[in-house]
Amino acid sequence: MFEAEKQKFLTMPAQEKRKFYKGNVTTLDQIPTLQDYFNENKARLIDKDNKVKKVEEIAKKVSIWSGDITSLEIDAIVNAANSSLLGGGGVDGAIHRSAGANLKRECATLKGCKVGEAKITGGYMLPAKYVIHTVGPQGSGKDKLTACYRNSLALAKENGLRSIAFPCISTGIYGYPQGPAAETAMTTVKEFLEKHGDTMDRVIFCTFLKTDRDLYEELATMYLSNS
Repeated sequence: MFEAEKQKFLTMPAQEKRKFYKGNVTTLDQIPTLQDYFNENKARLIDKDNKVKKVEEIAKKVSIWSGDITSLEIDAIVNAANSSLLGGGGVDGAIHRSAGANLKRECATLKGCKVGEAKITGGYMLPAKYVIHTVGPQGSGKDKLTACYRNSLALAKENGLRSIAFPCISTGIYGYPQGPAAETAMTTVKEFLEKHGDTMDRVIFCTFLKTDRDLYEELATMYLSNS
């Protein structure tokens, strides 16, 4: 039943699809990149010797953004799912509500998802074309959290998707400490872009809490170099 609906929404023109989303849609050109962020915060480009640091080229491909991930009109948004993939609380519930019942129908055919793995479905009534579902570790587990980001990016690459947005995986009710989680996310994405940057136009870190945004902005200095 969901297959026809999935294809209908995947081939639907953006203007028509927007009618199904009940809130405001956010397009990629509305979201500044890290390069834009550094340009607005010149002081971050000065090192201890008063030399201007260079903004790495891949900073053009990364954004730190505060907003509703379900509003993003991009290729894929990532769902911090539970192992059943059948919906839950937080961002998981919000994505399922916005996508509509066919998302759950498709997820039911995937037979769940293990911690660290990632699986892909259509986005249905979401502005995003696809949803990539990944299950984060509870409390701790850097290797598994790294796998969430790495496998989600690999799945996007395999499907020819050039823009992707991540929530803060595992930091909500799963209790993963915010700082280490942000560092894992930023490091894993940077490593991916260094190897496969030509396959991706934008990776968005979607933060809900100010504390998360502050952490990501502090870690953004890894996209600066002295050369």
